[in-house]
Amino acid sequence: MSVEHNVQNNRFLIDTEKGTAELIYKINYGELDIRRTFVPPALRGQGIAAKLVQAACDYAKKHGLKPVASCSYAVLWLQRHPEYNGETGKDYDGENSCSL
Repeated sequence: MSVEHNVQNNRFLIDTEKGTAELIYKINYGELDIRRTFVPPALRGQGIAAKLVQAACDYAKKHGLKPVASCSYAVLWLQRHPEYNGETGKDYDGENSCSL
């Protein structure tokens, strides 16, 4: 499964026959804020959300942006991957939340 980056719509996508998983972000003040991750039920449990978040964080790092997470899944992912020096976003609203 390959991750596609739709720069115009601020999304990272994994498109499969069983549906499309996506990560939505915004860039502000030198930060790439991961706002939402979604994986269709048929695709869950395969590490797809992790691939999306890693792709976003790699993109942020490559472009001199700080990874920030307002999505609860991305907050946990960044906590497990301190090498990205990510932070929890100011719009984070707790467990099982995303900022859209």
